[in-house]
Amino acid sequence: MLTLDRVIIRQGDFALSADLTLPKGAITAIIGPSGAGKSTLLSAIAGFLPVSGRIAWDGTDLGPLPPGKRPLAMLFQDNNLFPHLTAAQNVALALTHRARLTEAQRDKVTDALARTGLSGLEDRKPSQLSGGQQSRVALARVLLQDKPLLLLDEPFSALGPALKSEMLDLVATLARDTGQTVLMITHDPADARRIADHTLVVADGTASPPQPTKDLFANPPKALRTYLGTA
Repeated sequence: MLTLDRVIIRQGDFALSADLTLPKGAITAIIGPSGAGKSTLLSAIAGFLPVSGRIAWDGTDLGPLPPGKRPLAMLFQDNNLFPHLTAAQNVALALTHRARLTEAQRDKVTDALARTGLSGLEDRKPSQLSGGQQSRVALARVLLQDKPLLLLDEPFSALGPALKSEMLDLVATLARDTGQTVLMITHDPADARRIADHTLVVADGTASPPQPTKDLFANPPKALRTYLGTA
């Protein structure tokens, strides 16, 4: 369970408050207008921004932990693949920065690539892969980190509708298989409706507590109606 207890994130004149709990093992979508603080919220949870208040995972305060020691993996919009490395080498960075892998590490890389539908593409570099395949490489890498919490900062926003839906379904399947807790930023209500158990709204300086996705869109608060253009 992820808890944000009276958290306030400040960046210059901007401030975002959050006082909420996210259910463990569920997929939660984060939606709201551009500039409202959605990425800021994820960055604070990941440890990239200072906060007041307390962020905790299963009762453990994450405040003293640097980003690399927190029980989470984060997938960004640009995938962050190294162009000179193959798909397998990019994925292996989740385990080691050494060029030579142990047999156990090679097996883990092969399994991660297979789980994301990339078997047979291990030796291709990013320039030899489609946009969807590059997204799968990035997803395989974060899965291999084997963290209980996965943060998605719109990693599939540049993909076409059909391919984006395919990637969202893959995330949902893998998360349910592993029991990961997922936080997913999106601008598209259809993404939330497709895979998110819960959705929270970030608007007007506040990250609101999550609600069941179906209930939230059936009776949206004013901030969400304004964002959707239905107010």
